Amino acid sequence: QVQLVESGGGLVQAGGSLRLSCVTSGRTFLMYTMGWFRQAPGKEREFVAAINWRGSITYYADSVKGRFTVSRDNAKNTVYLQMNSLKPEDTAVYSCAPTSYSGGSYKPQAGFTSWGQGTQVTVSS
Repeated sequence: QVQLVESGGGLVQAGGSLRLSCVTSGRTFLMYTMGWFRQAPGKEREFVAAINWRGSITYYADSVKGRFTVSRDNAKNTVYLQMNSLKPEDTAVYSCAPTSYSGGSYKPQAGFTSWGQGTQVTVSS
């Protein structure tokens, strides 16, 4: 089972930047498309961005295109999310997970339950 530890969140003013990291355990990391998801208070968890196992293809939610960049370093078992031009509506807990495309959207891999603690991102206006 994959274990995940997210970090890098914090409090930032609108227009600022943050870089999130997600360190995974287990050799199976290389097998997965990895994605970032976020959940704001009172809202459903939503897809943010994903990157294929090789790091050659990326996918983004429309709300973050042009502002966020996802990357990965397979040698370090780590996936990153560079967030620029942050907006108050980006405020959420951000988590990473193995990801797949299903039913017209990107979702956590079927059967995945080992969520990390996530990292809080708060953007003030």
